[in-house]
Amino acid sequence: MVAKLEKLIFEYSREGRTSFDLAPAHVPDSVNGSNYPQSMLREGAEGLPKLPQVSENELIRHFTNLSRLNYSVDVGFYPLGSCTMKYNPKINERMASLDGVAGVHPLLPDKHCQGMLEIIYNMEKFLSELLGMKRVTMQPLAGAHGELTGIMMIKKYHESRGETRTKVVVPDSSHGTNPATAAMCGLEIVSIKSDANGFVDLELLQSVMDEGVAAFMLTNPNTLGLFDPNIRKIAEIVHKAGALLYYDGANLNAIMGIARPGDMGFDVTHVNLHKTFSTPHGGGGPGSGPVGVSERLVKFLPEPLVEYDQANNKYYFKGESTDSIGKVAAFYGNFGILVRAYVYILSMGGRGLTECSKNAVLNANYLMEKLKKYYDLKYDRTCMHEFVLSADNLAQYGISALDVAKRLLDLGYHAPTIYFPLIVHEALMIEPTETECKERLDEFVETMIKIAEEAKTNPEILKNSPQFTPVNRLDETRAARMPILRCCACEGCPAPVTKEEKAPKSEATSKRKSAS
Repeated sequence: MVAKLEKLIFEYSREGRTSFDLAPAHVPDSVNGSNYPQSMLREGAEGLPKLPQVSENELIRHFTNLSRLNYSVDVGFYPLGSCTMKYNPKINERMASLDGVAGVHPLLPDKHCQGMLEIIYNMEKFLSELLGMKRVTMQPLAGAHGELTGIMMIKKYHESRGETRTKVVVPDSSHGTNPATAAMCGLEIVSIKSDANGFVDLELLQSVMDEGVAAFMLTNPNTLGLFDPNIRKIAEIVHKAGALLYYDGANLNAIMGIARPGDMGFDVTHVNLHKTFSTPHGGGGPGSGPVGVSERLVKFLPEPLVEYDQANNKYYFKGESTDSIGKVAAFYGNFGILVRAYVYILSMGGRGLTECSKNAVLNANYLMEKLKKYYDLKYDRTCMHEFVLSADNLAQYGISALDVAKRLLDLGYHAPTIYFPLIVHEALMIEPTETECKERLDEFVETMIKIAEEAKTNPEILKNSPQFTPVNRLDETRAARMPILRCCACEGCPAPVTKEEKAPKSEATSKRKSAS
């Protein structure tokens, strides 16, 4: 059965229908005796916003139907590698929704938001302990923002020493944000190949480390899901060259409570709270990317920082260092996300967080062992929280990783991460997290085996998937090169259509037109 294609809200619009009435405006026509600028005033009906005219029941049905098209971790298993789509306990949401939390204004003076400052202060202490770092800033608004903050501090550290270092080294398995962050800071990127085991090639690393290198950016376990056993040696090589070691801690889900980046020799680390600490991924935000630093970088942290006056039992903002890189956000991070992570940490406790990591590693290895008979496994060794299969063995039947992912959509699953990391051809990156039970994992295994068998016996069904979603297989190349960013399906739509959007419509667009 094909899922019903929901119309646009404008397609339900009929002249004269309404779902609400607004009370008469009490806003004066002038402010402080001066009229509003003429350019800001609407003129006649043409100046009014083009809003849909629908009844309340049609409005509710529309948005309810849209919500039913969403896939989330509350609906089913989400094997998206490198993203840690773990279940978010609802107590996190309840606590973050309390009036005293959700209603606090960011410009309140310190004395009126002591509870909020206490949460920020305690979160820093928790994360400092988990990361093995001296101090942590809670300001960054996302993981990539945290990376930017970290590299800015590293850059300023070298400048404070009178050194001009212009290069950042990354492994070829790195996340794309690593070189992008370095480039944003005006630094040159040097990429080195991984060795045959998927780890940092020590000889290559040694060969590129010179007086021009500011930092080596690394995640451990890496994007292959493998923990590098040479991490102490890596830190030694980097530090001997006068550079700093940056930890991409977007995902701590394999080592939380077991190993700490600071103990491995890292100088800076960021952590994505929406991954390891169970806050919503929410369509790209809001996020949070706290950054921890070793002793040598504390004075470069963004300010203000939250301090505690024990004598007066008072929390307060402090920011007066001339070495600080300054604010990286207008306010103090996305506070609601900090609250959710705080509740999660308190709920789990130290022992619970450690068990999370152990179970995440157990689940990943269970899936890997079950599936490696049916897909290629380029690095066949114990993984951490995630692993990377390859669809290379299905190429003889004309099947790619994309085909496998699209078939999964028809069989009721979100697709795993595909074509990343780049060093694995036809990559299928899978991360089960610790929140999935054995029964759900077994169901996923059965589905993946079914797809592998279909590739041999009925490859066309994979090539033509998905068939049971509102929109079938898209022209992804066209969508990337010529995205349609405006509504242009309705007659009389006031939004202008670009030249590119006037081009012949894709299969998906044609399907929408015929359905409406």
